[in-house]
Amino acid sequence: MANKMWGGRFQTGPSELMEEINASIDFDKRLFRQDIAASKAHADMLAARGIISEEDNAAIQKGLDQILDEIQSGKFTFRRSLEDIHMNIEDRLRELIGPPAGRLHTARSRNDQVATDFRLYVRDTIDHIVLQIENLMRAFAEQARQHHDLVMPGFTHLQVAQPVTFGHHMLAYVEMFSRDRGRFLDARKRLNESPLGAAALAGTSFPIDRAMTAKALGFDRPMRNSIDAVSARDFVLETLAAAAICATHLSRFAEELVIWSSAQFGFIRLSDSFATGSSIMPQKRNPDAAELVRAKAGRVIGALVTLLVVMKGLPLAYSKDMQEDKEPAFEALDTLSLVLEVTRGMVEDMQPVPERLREAAAHGFSTATDLADWLVRKLNMPFREAHHVTGRLVALAEEKGGDLSDLTLEEMRAVEPRISEDVYSVLGVDNSVASRTSYGGTAPDNVLKMATEWLETIASWQKEETGEQKG
Repeated sequence: MANKMWGGRFQTGPSELMEEINASIDFDKRLFRQDIAASKAHADMLAARGIISEEDNAAIQKGLDQILDEIQSGKFTFRRSLEDIHMNIEDRLRELIGPPAGRLHTARSRNDQVATDFRLYVRDTIDHIVLQIENLMRAFAEQARQHHDLVMPGFTHLQVAQPVTFGHHMLAYVEMFSRDRGRFLDARKRLNESPLGAAALAGTSFPIDRAMTAKALGFDRPMRNSIDAVSARDFVLETLAAAAICATHLSRFAEELVIWSSAQFGFIRLSDSFATGSSIMPQKRNPDAAELVRAKAGRVIGALVTLLVVMKGLPLAYSKDMQEDKEPAFEALDTLSLVLEVTRGMVEDMQPVPERLREAAAHGFSTATDLADWLVRKLNMPFREAHHVTGRLVALAEEKGGDLSDLTLEEMRAVEPRISEDVYSVLGVDNSVASRTSYGGTAPDNVLKMATEWLETIASWQKEETGEQKG
């Protein structure tokens, strides 16, 4: 038989293959809350504008509330023959209240309906992800506060570069994830306009009040162009771009956990909560949680690429291709939410190994830059010349199988006669990190101050967000 929703034009129903490729209910059923909320707002507006009666609106509101209860309790039967969440809900509403259900779709189309639902869903998801990012930032900032003066090697090219503090390294991730938070909030601000009332693409001849439905659904305003309203998916693209960058940051940290927890480095310990064993090698403790966080970034990045490819060749306004926007977005945002929680758990769980970090920081000529700076300050040597002298001293220490601090004063003076005993004051790793007092530098006092400020900032954000939710 023909589909009940659009059967007037068709004499028979779709083939099984058509139904298989066309139906989206298997994945878009998760939009049920947003779909019902938008329908309730739309019905209230239709009644307020005299387009439907108050009696019909009351029946629609009561029926939609019942459907929401049925879905939440698991009693609702989703049917693939009805294609999507919109038709499933509307058909059930017809079963519950009869003819008034047919008035709900007045002055709207599935085109503006799905665009509205999806914006509401992405907005809700952004709010959740932002909170997760804040919690992760707090975990990093707390590690920074606790270990603001713990010396470790800083790396470039994965080679020992200069001593830094563990807290300073943790704060680098706080900064990175604060930008991720900002990107999600920027995306939320831009998506928070209502497509509802744009209908199929041209608007409607009914005297609707789009500002009323926008306000009821928490949007800032209606979208200004009906074609754009139903055809735009850049709000999903922007959110997925933010997600892809965030997942990349998570992957970078996961890679460091894999390296740091190895026997060769031994910088940190993870508890059994975030490690697994080997089926054949009893000694193994594998950082599988970190490895999976690292791998799952590919799913999030892939979702962004998928939707970019879907959208790149579409003419305005709506095309069925756009049905392919939801599955990758759902999976990517679910994946990001999971790995944010797992990463937070690992950050809270990990324990740095101070003796190993300090030992590694002292190796690899990590204070060579401090020596060059000393030559500039004390001997008024041009930096390029100081760089050359320091390089010769590094080569001498390497030849002798020691570090810079192992060279005698006489050995140093053989390279540069003006070097004095004071040079040893800058060759220790503690002196090195303590000297980096420039804004954003690794000096322990800097790190403690910045970690404290971040913890206060995050607490204020979450206090504001809690107040907004209560309001």
